Amino acid sequence: MKTKNLVLIALLLGIGTVLSFVLPFFFAGMKPDILLTMMFLSILLYPEKKHVLVIGLAAGILSGIITTFPGGFVPNIIDKLITAFVALALLTAMRKLSQPVVRAAILTAVGTIVSGTVFLTAALIIVSLPAPFAALFATVVIPATILNTILMVIIYPIIQSILKRSNFEPFQKTV
Repeated sequence: MKTKNLVLIALLLGIGTVLSFVLPFFFAGMKPDILLTMMFLSILLYPEKKHVLVIGLAAGILSGIITTFPGGFVPNIIDKLITAFVALALLTAMRKLSQPVVRAAILTAVGTIVSGTVFLTAALIIVSLPAPFAALFATVVIPATILNTILMVIIYPIIQSILKRSNFEPFQKTV
């Protein structure tokens, strides 16, 4: 992995961390995870297993550090690692889809739902939930899915354009 690729991944995950940290609460002390959008963007740029492992682990640790969910550190790591590899599998399955923005939007929507489900399930098993699973899913995961998907549709073409003009490599290997 080249240093400039690591720097880009770190920059994207850092931006996602800050945005997730400053976002207001939605329900029962939980809020949407904008870091997911940046994790998916990083996976879109570097869709290789070794990159996805690093991206998922880094996103999980960062998300765990800023979580406001009691005992949410470990569920965040579990969630991001599983979600990162599900996203890679989904991206590989959608490789024939010709519209990159549509592919990014589908990846983000499905990935956010997977992430929310895995996080809530892991939290339920490890520490318990502050509200019923269905209530948290409906009031946090669904709005986060909508927000993350809209954000990806806006950000992805901008990042794609910037990287093409700046002579970066990611789009040579994009699935």
